[in-house]
Amino acid sequence: MLPLLRFTLDLFSSEPVPPSAPKVPPRDKPAFVPGLPLQGAIDPARFGHPEANREVRLADAVVAYAFTRAKRKSIGFVIGPEGLVVRAPRWTPLHEVDAALQEKGAWILRKLQESRERQSRAHSARVEWRDGVGIPYLGQTITVLLDPTHGFSGRGAQLKDSASGSHAQALHVGLPKAATAEQIRDAVQAWLMRAAAAHFKERVDHFTPLLGVHWTKLRLSNAGTRWGSASADGTIRLNWRLIHFRQPVIDYVVAHELSHLRVMDHSANFWNTVATVVPDYQSLRAQLKEDAIPKW
Repeated sequence: MLPLLRFTLDLFSSEPVPPSAPKVPPRDKPAFVPGLPLQGAIDPARFGHPEANREVRLADAVVAYAFTRAKRKSIGFVIGPEGLVVRAPRWTPLHEVDAALQEKGAWILRKLQESRERQSRAHSARVEWRDGVGIPYLGQTITVLLDPTHGFSGRGAQLKDSASGSHAQALHVGLPKAATAEQIRDAVQAWLMRAAAAHFKERVDHFTPLLGVHWTKLRLSNAGTRWGSASADGTIRLNWRLIHFRQPVIDYVVAHELSHLRVMDHSANFWNTVATVVPDYQSLRAQLKEDAIPKW
């Protein structure tokens, strides 16, 4: 009778029912929770979604998440920059949602921590656009130098070797020393996009015969989360921000998209195709998530 009663209350309650996890003590009143590491009991890690309406204790962390009902057949978990979103079928009782959260707890905490670390890296990669700032280009740091003498054949900027004779390079931008941050950013972005278009075409031409495919158009993308795409008509789109990464990482993305011209899915056959030209694609793929690049 008790389980039936709980099911009925879950279905017809107009307000979200608090999760079944132990209540978290206030920060100024630490308490010991059996089975919880002492440090977690004193100051548990906290993850919060700005639209959170439920909260759960997972191991040594407290997760406030956004919970919604949806037309779906199973409970779904989505972890994005803002935090955890949980969607459940309309008739799923809340105690089953809580159980699913506990079952997926280790995965949820790992992904939330990875998301937090990515945001931290992205914040640290913000560029203060000024004379002398460094930016990543093909995996190396180049220095932006304002050069009011112009003379760059109308292209706005030119990459030159360092005058000191070192391996470092400097991007000489045809702007006055008093240029604004927005002017510097726009001039550098324009040069990077031109460099990306030329560089990506060279790499596409390199991998095309190796994969036995034919492409028709190559276009630069400005997508926020996708590094590339391929269409059945042979159109390849590559995110111009890839020019910040090392050459092997760029080659992985190029080979990935060209491989889609042979296999238009992510089956084992597709990954085997990628591996024929980029054997270490798995580690290179991970670098797309780990490496911090400028926030444009």
